[in-house]
Amino acid sequence: MNPTPHIKTEGTSKFQIGEIRNNTIHYDFEKIKTYLNIKGHMLFGKNFRIHKEDEKLIFKLCSYFIQDHHSCAQMGIDTSKGLLLTGPVGCGKTSLMKLLLHLAPHKTNYSLVPTRNIIFNFNTSGFEVLEKYNQTKNYCFDDLGVEPTGSHYAKECNVMGEILLSRYDLFTQTSQSHSLSFSQSQSHSKTHITTNLNVDEIEKKYGNRVRSRLKQMMNVIAYDSNSIDKRQ
Repeated sequence: MNPTPHIKTEGTSKFQIGEIRNNTIHYDFEKIKTYLNIKGHMLFGKNFRIHKEDEKLIFKLCSYFIQDHHSCAQMGIDTSKGLLLTGPVGCGKTSLMKLLLHLAPHKTNYSLVPTRNIIFNFNTSGFEVLEKYNQTKNYCFDDLGVEPTGSHYAKECNVMGEILLSRYDLFTQTSQSHSLSFSQSQSHSKTHITTNLNVDEIEKKYGNRVRSRLKQMMNVIAYDSNSIDKRQ
């Protein structure tokens, strides 16, 4: 385990995003923003930047990613649940979920998978694809809602709807398991989502059962509906 997770190393440069006091890391959001801007340039190019109007939302996400339980509780965020990040096309959801993985990987990690890729795999390989996501592993399903209906040998399936229902069952099992320690139960079977859909549109596409379960297993964090398209 990295003994100095509050110091980020990029090439020959080091970025201190907090300090250790009484064996606890106290993070500094201004220093985190500086690091995220630098890391964003490395990942996405020189045009990347954190926009002022997004800072409140990014503070919420950073608090979650570093698992600042106190700050999250004050903002109504449950650190034991996943994230449902919703907002207009191009507002930066996917980039943030890729970028923030580098903030505190010892506390928050997952595999980011575009939902369209899952459907393409289902169309080729069939229902065994569903089993892949029925595991105690953390996933972020990117761009939920843009994927087509799955079809394997003329059998149609709302693939993402089925996967999300399975992920809910997995989430409740690991959350309630008495065989896991508290720290383990916090790190298993979290599901994150990025989507252009609002909760009503999610219900229309995937049904009331999925909407209800997402509410129980995820924190909804939303960009402003007027957020600009940063890809333009």
